[in-house]
Amino acid sequence: MEYLELKVIFDAAEPDLAGDLIGSLFDDLGLGGVVVETPDRDSAADWGADAVPVPDHHAVIGYLPVNAELNGRRQRLVEALGHLAGRVPLTWEIRERKMAEEDWAESWKVFFYPVPVGQRLVVKPTWRPYAPQPGQIVIEIDPGMAFGSGTHPTTQLCLGFLEDELKVGDAVLDVGTGSGILLLAAAKLGAGFMAGVDIDAVAVAVAAANLARNGISSDRFQLRQGGIDQAPERAYPLIVANILSEVILPMIPAIAGRLAPAGVFIASGIISGNAPAVTEALTAAGLDLVTQRRQDDWVALAARRSKPV
Repeated sequence: MEYLELKVIFDAAEPDLAGDLIGSLFDDLGLGGVVVETPDRDSAADWGADAVPVPDHHAVIGYLPVNAELNGRRQRLVEALGHLAGRVPLTWEIRERKMAEEDWAESWKVFFYPVPVGQRLVVKPTWRPYAPQPGQIVIEIDPGMAFGSGTHPTTQLCLGFLEDELKVGDAVLDVGTGSGILLLAAAKLGAGFMAGVDIDAVAVAVAAANLARNGISSDRFQLRQGGIDQAPERAYPLIVANILSEVILPMIPAIAGRLAPAGVFIASGIISGNAPAVTEALTAAGLDLVTQRRQDDWVALAARRSKPV
């Protein structure tokens, strides 16, 4: 199969926020994995000759399969960028090139390196060598076409909360599991039964492969395509959702209904300006805000069930 690389080069007053918002447009097209280029990063990043050259522009790159849906998805991206530029000070252009599947499979890998997260976790791409330090927990990940490489602030916020809130033996539900990175972290932090749901069949397959790659026994988890209504019926001491606030908001009552007494819900993928609305919805569903954390323009919330649902 061929892929079309769509490189959105942009200029914005707040480039980090603009890059995240453009990335979410690709996500709306059903493409969770993107590459973000930024010209103000450290070119060496401690990787010496293996470092990626510093780009000339801010850009977000996504790869769409060349099939019958391509033209429609490309047009939706152009329209969405136009709408976004009407809300956020932003100029943009798209550059395109076609790639064979084997070229695509290798091209995006150069952008990912091991990333320390929280106190103990290290997210390591499967193709990168890494010698863990004493006490570090290494998560082997191959995100493929699914969201979740460990580099995005929303994922890092979730991983930090998992370290703090997960108790050994807890059952965990991951809503919008993507690459399965949060379930991998939960497993290595001592979770009991784990469940993941995602509307994207590709994400479910990628998550299953990553769990197997990390030696997680298949009897410890269930992955299903669909929304929270497809999750195995049980009470979960810990539920996590790293998806956009627009998606989180309508499912909060259902999430509250799946939480065990005193269970914790970790919500991420929330632009800072939307945090008050999410907090209000959590309170209305009988959940009390425990902690709010911020990284760049993103917010993650931890809320505990304290009232009958």
